[in-house]
Amino acid sequence: MRRMLVLLASVALIAVVVIGLTSAGGGDGATDPPDSLADAREELTGAPAPLAALHAQANELLPGGPSAFDQRIAALKGHPIVVNKWASWCLPCKEEFPVFESIGTKRGKEIAFLGVNGGDKDPAARRYLDKTWLPFPSFTDPAEDISRQLKAPKNYPMTVFIDRTGKTTYIHSGPYRSDQALLDDIEQYLGA
Repeated sequence: MRRMLVLLASVALIAVVVIGLTSAGGGDGATDPPDSLADAREELTGAPAPLAALHAQANELLPGGPSAFDQRIAALKGHPIVVNKWASWCLPCKEEFPVFESIGTKRGKEIAFLGVNGGDKDPAARRYLDKTWLPFPSFTDPAEDISRQLKAPKNYPMTVFIDRTGKTTYIHSGPYRSDQALLDDIEQYLGA
């Protein structure tokens, strides 16, 4: 009987520790994104018109290639822009999605966020976005034409920082592992 009580107490203690660690976020520096795309849209309400247009297309895959991408960048002139290149098959891309979900929502009223889905077929990218979400759209780029235009390396993930004048100020290769790491680069390379 005593063994059974010790076993039950141990199981209960382990459950409390696991729940506590899960609630605390594990200390990786990333904050929890909003519970849903609707919550993110509500948080982004009141953004300037060019940014609001992005939010209206949240989690969508946009066609049109480099010319459509260029038109969108031109429409965002005057706003700092963060472009994240990702692919559905890229594990580091998936690992950094929560950072872009969080910061894209928190800073989306002042900074334009765009995705570029490179090297993917639309169905695979769409299936991935159906399992997660981003508070901004992504342009499809299966042949990586947009990536070449951005002078971005072929590796994934990759993030391009474009200032208010449309000039690329920095290209970050590799994943962002915390909200703070992305915020630090936004501050350093966009002054925002």
